[in-house]
Amino acid sequence: MNLARIHFGYDNLLNSSARADVRAEVDPLLLWAAVGLLMTGLVMVYSSSIAIAEGSRMFGNQPHYFLIRHSIFLVIGGVASVMAFQIPTRLWQEGAPWLFLLGVVLLIAVLVPHIGKSVNGAQRWIMLGPINLQPSELMKLFAVLYAADYTARKLNDMASFKRGFVPMFIVMVLVGALLLREPDFGAFVVVVAIAMGILFLGGINVRLFAALTVLMGLAFVVLIMISPYRRDRIFGFMDPWQDAYGKGYQLSHALIAFGRGEWFGVGLGASVEKLFYLPEAHTDFLLAVIAEELGLVGVVVVVALFAVVVQRCIAIGRQALQLGRIFPGLAAQGIGIWLGVQATINMGVNMGLLPTKGLTLPLMSYGGSGIVANCLALGVLLRIDWECRQLMRGQKV
Repeated sequence: MNLARIHFGYDNLLNSSARADVRAEVDPLLLWAAVGLLMTGLVMVYSSSIAIAEGSRMFGNQPHYFLIRHSIFLVIGGVASVMAFQIPTRLWQEGAPWLFLLGVVLLIAVLVPHIGKSVNGAQRWIMLGPINLQPSELMKLFAVLYAADYTARKLNDMASFKRGFVPMFIVMVLVGALLLREPDFGAFVVVVAIAMGILFLGGINVRLFAALTVLMGLAFVVLIMISPYRRDRIFGFMDPWQDAYGKGYQLSHALIAFGRGEWFGVGLGASVEKLFYLPEAHTDFLLAVIAEELGLVGVVVVVALFAVVVQRCIAIGRQALQLGRIFPGLAAQGIGIWLGVQATINMGVNMGLLPTKGLTLPLMSYGGSGIVANCLALGVLLRIDWECRQLMRGQKV
C-alpha cells in the first residue's frame, strides 16, 4: 500500500457528510466509553477483592487494600494519559524505535535473577519498591508504536518479502522468545496480533500474510504440544467438569458464576464465587464476578463499551489515514487491535470459549502496569484524534 491508496484527499474528507463532528476537541464517545470501563472496573475490583483482602495477612487483613491500590493506579494512569496527550504524534513516531528498544531491555531484565520477581512459576515482574512493573504490558504499547512506525517507513516495501516482512519478523521472533521465556503466552499472542494486524493494514502482500497466518497457527499448536502446562489448560478447557477440582477448577467456577447471575445478577457485592472459590477474581476472572453480580445485562453493557472503544479506534485511525497521516492512523488502529484482541481473549476465557490464559480485562482488571499502559494508549489515541480535528478545522499541528 502507498500514499495514493490511503490518502483520499483533504477536500473530499471535509465535504463528506459522514465526516466526524469537529466541534469537540476530542471524541466524546471514545472518552466516555473508556471512562465508563475504568470506573466500572474500579467498582468491580473492589467488590471482587474484599474477601481475599480481608482474609489474608499478606494484604494486612484490610478489605480496602485493592481498592486503594487500584485507585492509585488509576490516578497514575490518568496523569500519564494527560502527559501522553501533550506529546505530538510526530515525537511519538520519532521515539517509537527507542521505546521498543527500552521494552526489549526490560523483557531481558525481568529474566535476570534477583531483578525479576517470580510468582506461581512465572517471572514477569520487576520490583520497584512498593510497585511491581510488568514489562510485557508496556511492550504491547511499544509494539503498536514500533509496528506503526515501521510500516509507515516501509510503506512502499510492504509487498516485498525481504524488505517488508523479514525485518519485522526477526524483531517479533526476538520479542516472542523473551515473552515465552517468562513465560507469558498471553502477551505473546497479543503482541503477534498487533504486529500482524498493523502489517495487514499497511498493505503486506495478501499471499504472504495468508502463509504467515497458517505458519503462526502451526507454531501455536507446536508451542502448546511441547508444554505440559499448556496442554493441561487445553484439555481442561475442553471439558472442565471432568476434573472440576483440578485442571478445570477455574473455568468450572467461572461458569458457575455466569450461571448464578442469570439475567440481572445476584446484586452488587453478593457474589459467592469471589469468596475464595474463584481464583484471580479481581484480575483474570473479573468478568465472571460481573456476570454473577450484574447478570447478563451487566456483561452486555461491558461488551458494548468495549465495542464502542474499538470502533472509535478504528474510525479515528481511518480518519487519520484519510488525512494522509500514516503513522497516527496505523497507531490508532493498532491500539484498537490490542484492546479488542485482549478483551476478546479474556471474555472468551471467562465464558469457556477459549482455553484459560493469564490475560487481564483491559481498562478494568486490577494491575498497575496494565492500567497505566492502557491509559497511556488512550492518551496517544486522543492526541491522534485531536490533531485530526485541528487539521479538519484548517489549523496546523
